[in-house]
Amino acid sequence: MDHFDVARTLITCLCMAGLAALVLWCARVPLSWEPIVAVLRAGVQLVLLALILSFLLTDASWILLWLGVMYLVAVFTSAQRIALTPRVVAAVAAGIGGGVLAALGIAFLSGTVEFGAQYLLATGGIVIGNTMNASTLTVKRLQEQLAEHRGEVEGWLSLGATPRQAAARFRAAASRLALTPTIDQTKTTGIVTLPGAFTGAVFAGASPLDAGLFQLVVLSGAILGSAICSITVAALLGAPKQVPAIG
Repeated sequence: MDHFDVARTLITCLCMAGLAALVLWCARVPLSWEPIVAVLRAGVQLVLLALILSFLLTDASWILLWLGVMYLVAVFTSAQRIALTPRVVAAVAAGIGGGVLAALGIAFLSGTVEFGAQYLLATGGIVIGNTMNASTLTVKRLQEQLAEHRGEVEGWLSLGATPRQAAARFRAAASRLALTPTIDQTKTTGIVTLPGAFTGAVFAGASPLDAGLFQLVVLSGAILGSAICSITVAALLGAPKQVPAIG
């Protein structure tokens, strides 16, 4: 790819991000310049990632270190969306960490996926990204549920229920809502969506069957990791001493 292709790609991506920001602004969605900032950050980060991976892929230990960095960034990003308090950070860290360890542990210890640098990076990166989303969505949905049903929660508390008992129904509802996008995306893989791990493996020279099996493992790991993460953060943050206010 020459300099012209690089410039054209960057300009095209910025135009799409700018149009997204314009559409949101016209609809009065309070996201301001976030689409443009997100694309700019993604561009810088992908360039750095490409430079780093040019020598990281030679050793799985370096990939583990990089996944550790990805994990910390995921925890910070999710907690920042919720509330940067020690309690929230600890809950998010436990949820994402537990989900990722379970998914990667089963995938690699079972021998289903070869413990190689490229497989570790692809699987780990996707699972971390999905658990991060599950963490944020679960807590946001939980807060919305508690605020919308404040009267019901306070009613249970007045009858002697503990905060955890009063919020039990809403923890389950929050996890269901948070996990639905991941489950729907998995159900429509190959029909509505063409997953990145599959196409990447095919372009790298793997047979379509091997690429499909690898993608299936990644999708299963993402669901497992997201489920564990969602249940964990809901359990740790789903017994508030004070019910969130509406709005």
